[in-house]
Amino acid sequence: MESLVIPGSESLDLRDPAVVAARLAAPVGAKHAAALSVLAPLVARACIAVCPPNPANFNVDNVRVVKIAGGSPAESAAVPGLALKRGVEGAVKAVSDAKVAVYAQGFDTTGPETKGTVLLRSGAELEAYSRQEEDAVAALVDAVAAAGVKADVAGGAFGEVALHFLDKAGILALRVPSKFDLRRVCRATGATALARVGAPTAAEVGYAATVAVGEVGSARIVRVAQGADAGGTGATPASPASATAPVTTLILRGATDALLDELERAVDAGVNAFKALGR
Repeated sequence: MESLVIPGSESLDLRDPAVVAARLAAPVGAKHAAALSVLAPLVARACIAVCPPNPANFNVDNVRVVKIAGGSPAESAAVPGLALKRGVEGAVKAVSDAKVAVYAQGFDTTGPETKGTVLLRSGAELEAYSRQEEDAVAALVDAVAAAGVKADVAGGAFGEVALHFLDKAGILALRVPSKFDLRRVCRATGATALARVGAPTAAEVGYAATVAVGEVGSARIVRVAQGADAGGTGATPASPASATAPVTTLILRGATDALLDELERAVDAGVNAFKALGR
């Protein structure tokens, strides 16, 4: 057993990508040997980017995976920040230096608790009723904009009228239907998911250096990045080891879904092996 120990393991530097990649070669290669030379350094840099000062507190959930069919594993890349495989809802495609509001439900005015029927006797009454609804939505968006919010993230759908006023105010609208991804957005930005539809308080808003939609292959990717990690939205950024990000996303490329699943399992093995190294 002693002959299998890699020299230098007694003084392992978990901040050195080359050293960490050598230790991750076995668990990553056991899942997908063909892409070992690509995945091991990639996983090492991604793990180092989100590793806290005490490696024992490393959280494996801070390394996310997005699978995009097409291309080859050699085109895979580590993107500092959170990347989501989806587009934005409105016309605003990118914001920078943005306060972020996160809502656990859809973004629209709330309806009545009970069903009812509105009796309209004339076109003037219909116009007044419609204007009243629009004024309520406009007031909601104005309150959100007054709080300095530039990116609005919702777990449900955006109302058409609400989306119109959000575009008019220059606020990016992003729908994240997965509650797990919504939690990751909150962790990446420091925002609090609101159970009400209204203007967030200063303690409830999050922050992102950039929230922007880009394209990788034929898929749209929305990236939420912080600080030095905010440069660009493509899949070939600078090394994520240059700055610590709350979340790092590995964008995996492959010709088939089966191959992408194998690569994801290899990444999962490597990330968990990194956590074991820090204990």
